[in-house]
Amino acid sequence: MGKRIVLVGAGSAMFGLGALGDIFKSKPLEGSTVVLHDINEAALDSVRDLAERFISDNGLAYSIEATTSRKEALQGADFCIISIEVGDRYALWEQDWKIPMQYGIPQVYGENGGPGGIFHSLRIVPPILAICEDIADICPDCHVINLSNPMSIICLAIKKRFKDLTVTGVCHEVASLVEHLPKLLDTDLSNLSIKAGGLNHFSILVEAKYKDTGKDAYPDIRKKALGYYENLPERGLFREFVRIYNCLPNTTDSHFGEYIQWAQEVVDHKGILDFYNDYVEECTERKDLYARLKNGTMPEEYWRVVPVMEGIITNSGHEELALNIQNNGLIKCLPDNIIVEVPAIIDAAGVHGMELRSMPKGFEALLRNRVGVLELTTDAILEGSKELVLQALLAEPVVHNLRNTERMLDAILAYQKEYLYYIK
Repeated sequence: MGKRIVLVGAGSAMFGLGALGDIFKSKPLEGSTVVLHDINEAALDSVRDLAERFISDNGLAYSIEATTSRKEALQGADFCIISIEVGDRYALWEQDWKIPMQYGIPQVYGENGGPGGIFHSLRIVPPILAICEDIADICPDCHVINLSNPMSIICLAIKKRFKDLTVTGVCHEVASLVEHLPKLLDTDLSNLSIKAGGLNHFSILVEAKYKDTGKDAYPDIRKKALGYYENLPERGLFREFVRIYNCLPNTTDSHFGEYIQWAQEVVDHKGILDFYNDYVEECTERKDLYARLKNGTMPEEYWRVVPVMEGIITNSGHEELALNIQNNGLIKCLPDNIIVEVPAIIDAAGVHGMELRSMPKGFEALLRNRVGVLELTTDAILEGSKELVLQALLAEPVVHNLRNTERMLDAILAYQKEYLYYIK
């Protein structure tokens, strides 16, 4: 019997068409009804028309529904996949990024960490909580899969407000390891057993072994990494981190550097700017949409939403390299309630995180630096408290100036008052 899969934010060409393309390739999901929901009716209609044409062209056993009514979409849902943004995503993102720098606070990217990540969270968490309120009322047994950023704060806020909802965060940053480790070590990915984890966008390769010999692969990684990554973009901080901490980050400077106070000096700034500009162009140019639907998400994106759903449906017991779930002792140095990114086993009972026992002490210290920011930002949103927002900003490692931080906060609340009106 097919499932009812709801895509919230389905009007996005990147998310909606990529998700549909992946779903349409799945044998275990055949016969499912995919419900497209978005508040942008024109974009929603475009995705629905493409999906219906693709189903007809290829004789697929799927049904499509589309509605701007969230309550209608959620009726009987088995899975709800959330990928939304608020307002003009890129104009607001640039405010998040540039306004702190105007007040003398360095940040390398401004999406998930630093002041920009806090401002992003203040905007996006309330509408996601409203979505989850409807889920809790209409389909409380549905499995919620979040793709939106900032992942850690969104999932933490959901679990604080709706303790009984089942929520899993999915991010593709572990794809960097999947892509590069076989080349670095001159072996097939199938010959590597790896464990990675930490916090979303702030995680590392914890262990790596060769399956054929059982040998620890990390000495080879440490020996070869600096040379291998030297000419790859967005790897200035990355290489320094390998040199100092002797462990390999999962992701690149743009994300990893948001959480480290000394990152500004060593990140590849041009690589970050090039990545941002390319990303905006890719997301905003709605061209060759049928091909996007046909292809789904590319293998190098390692977008694992469909395998998670398949694993639950088929009771597969397979391992996923990185999912975002509540800690509950999986990373000992972090509180139980914090959302961590860890490997997990998927079966009919859901997502079961795997404990990471050998986290390096230096990285543990950096992870602990994030806890106060995550908790204060989440509580600031839930309480609508400007006082807690300020405290969260002052807990950020990159923030070093009290008066300018207060001025910066007043400025962002004025610029983004349409979305941050609830902060008092």
